[in-house]
Amino acid sequence: MRTFLAPVVQATTHSRWLHLLIPLAAASVWVFVFPEWPWVLALLPVVVGLVPVTRVGEGIQAQALLTPDERGRPDATISIERSATWAERWRVVLWLEMRLTLAVLTGFATIWLPATTIDLILMGLGRRWSDTTLVPWLDPSTWFVLFAPVPLALLAVTVVMCGRLATYAARRLLGPSESSRLTALEALTEQLLERNRIARELHDSIGHALTISVIQAGAARSADNAEFTRQALAAIEETSRSALEDLERVLRVLRDPGASAERSPTLAEVGRLLNSARGSGADVDAVMSGSVDHVPGPVSREGYRILQEALTNVLRHAGPVPVRVRIGVTDARLELDVVNPVVGVPRRPAVPGSGLRGIRERAALLGGEATSGRVDDEWAVRVSLPLSSA
Repeated sequence: MRTFLAPVVQATTHSRWLHLLIPLAAASVWVFVFPEWPWVLALLPVVVGLVPVTRVGEGIQAQALLTPDERGRPDATISIERSATWAERWRVVLWLEMRLTLAVLTGFATIWLPATTIDLILMGLGRRWSDTTLVPWLDPSTWFVLFAPVPLALLAVTVVMCGRLATYAARRLLGPSESSRLTALEALTEQLLERNRIARELHDSIGHALTISVIQAGAARSADNAEFTRQALAAIEETSRSALEDLERVLRVLRDPGASAERSPTLAEVGRLLNSARGSGADVDAVMSGSVDHVPGPVSREGYRILQEALTNVLRHAGPVPVRVRIGVTDARLELDVVNPVVGVPRRPAVPGSGLRGIRERAALLGGEATSGRVDDEWAVRVSLPLSSA
């Protein structure tokens, strides 16, 4: 019994009942004004449904009354956008025809079934309410009172089933088409990829700045030299300012997805990166062959971030040690090598991170490859990126 009554007392059932009865208001006005043309009601959905904006109104009603959410979130399976294609317009027409049919059925049940219940009760008392009920041919009898709840049960079943059918039809006919779903899925995928790229940008830029600042501050504290402390503070200031610029650029992209991200540093600014590492005490020996001006923008930006992450890893795990950096540009590829000694390097506590994984991911996204590992007494990170990947 409780299982049967549960759908009847739900607020969703009542809002769906209201949604089913709304078309009867317009239909009643039409029948009252033009009683000789009731069949025109079946043609009106065709005219109204082909108007693109009709889908917006029907979608809003369906979301509010057929699929109400207690937390106020709209039902994504029902669209509230204008009809963009003829297929969507004809789906709206079919929805309106089905909605009108269900409205007539529900309206008939809403009016006549309660009236029948009253008539059955009166007939059980030996009276008749009217001759226009569903049972005008039966004579009054006491046992009719036993059947009085039956019409109300039928009304409950009709309202619940018609409401569920209307909800299913709304999701099928007013929902986004397959092409729209595919477009939305592609947009979501692009958004997730962009957020993943932004996360890498923040990890590389802020991580590098913090590593440089920590090393510079530690060196200045232990040097006990005013001039060295002044240089260290200047390097920390410059590195922090650069990190703030990167952070502001990334946040601007997050606030406005249409904002340009072309201000990312490129290999043309690699000198600033190398000087930052040198300012932290690392002896950086840089060799460049070829012109970085010929490197396409995407490859140049990723190459800069890869070098930044590689140098950050050296400073974080090995400290200010000699580092050999090689940047080679050929007609087809960009080659990056970062090599540092591991013999005599003080052992540092392991710090969880994703630097090498991030380097491999950046290289893979451009169709390149990245390798890292120990070679004799040195640790080498080698990256090769095809220029054609841009």
